[in-house]
Amino acid sequence: MKEEVDEEDIAKVVSRWTGIPVARMLESEAQKLTKIEDYLKTRVVGQDEAIKAVANAIRRSRAGINEEKRPIGSFLFVGPTGVGKTELAKTLAEFMFDDENALIRLDMSEFMEKHSVSKILGAPAGYIGYDDSNQLIDRVRRRPYSVVLFDEIEKAHPDVFNILLQILDDGRLTDSKGRVINFKNTIIIMTSNLGNEVIKDYSIGFYDGSDAKKLAQAREVEMKDKIDHILREHFKLEFLNRIDEIVIFKSLSKEALNKIVELELDKVSQRLAVKGIKFKATAKLKKFLTDKGYDVTFGARPLKRVIQNQLLDELALQIIEGKIKEGETVISDIDNNKVVFRLEEKVPAKIKH
Repeated sequence: MKEEVDEEDIAKVVSRWTGIPVARMLESEAQKLTKIEDYLKTRVVGQDEAIKAVANAIRRSRAGINEEKRPIGSFLFVGPTGVGKTELAKTLAEFMFDDENALIRLDMSEFMEKHSVSKILGAPAGYIGYDDSNQLIDRVRRRPYSVVLFDEIEKAHPDVFNILLQILDDGRLTDSKGRVINFKNTIIIMTSNLGNEVIKDYSIGFYDGSDAKKLAQAREVEMKDKIDHILREHFKLEFLNRIDEIVIFKSLSKEALNKIVELELDKVSQRLAVKGIKFKATAKLKKFLTDKGYDVTFGARPLKRVIQNQLLDELALQIIEGKIKEGETVISDIDNNKVVFRLEEKVPAKIKH
């Protein structure tokens, strides 16, 4: 119990009332925005250019260079599956609004039919579902500071794009009950798998010699031109022109996957630490997981499956059977192409004379 109410206590109460994150009130936003790349890179691997593009666009907005009434930022994330598009959206929500749950995610495969658009604004008066809550408006009203993710936007019905144009232009929407909802404190992210094959083709290949950098840059310009052409074929120009930044995510390299393995094993270590168990992974295990989990087509998705099937399932079984207990240190290694566990021997404490 504290006898005095300080700045942080007040910030927490106001945060609960308004949905405005605590840290946003306590920390200078200008100071916070200088660290954005560093924070995003701790969770999103191998996408430095994408992170830089997002960070620059958000800084432009918060510096007052962009129109005030529009959302903080609007992005179209283009790239193959499993390369970090959704992870970047989650990490951005956590960084900007101090909560990974400040992410409102809409799967556009659920909005392919004309009638499904009512799920966004609510059904008109007199129609079935008028009193039901809707998937976007109500959630933004309850959490005005959030990242709104439109997943696989290419699948959406054309009427969804009319709604998006209003959000991107005016920073607000009117629902079926006549309530005006403000989007100026949201970040709008749309993801798309369009241009996948182009990105994969251009991600393969390495160059040697003095002209390597020039060749790589030329190929990148060529790739961006092709993706731009594909996007213009699928989306209307008035929609594309209202987006702050079209961000291209590249296929993951094996080096990037190595770093993701480290991050995933750190998560395992943190979860076991809560149970009082220390976890160590050998270099052989890390290489095994990287080799098994590497897939140019599906990015990091197979890796998570490999970790679950090869590592976590056996680890959970050994904990339940009592082979690994609280206070012990478990080392995970590879033996005969299989994940194995052994307990680290405790070094007896030396008796001082």
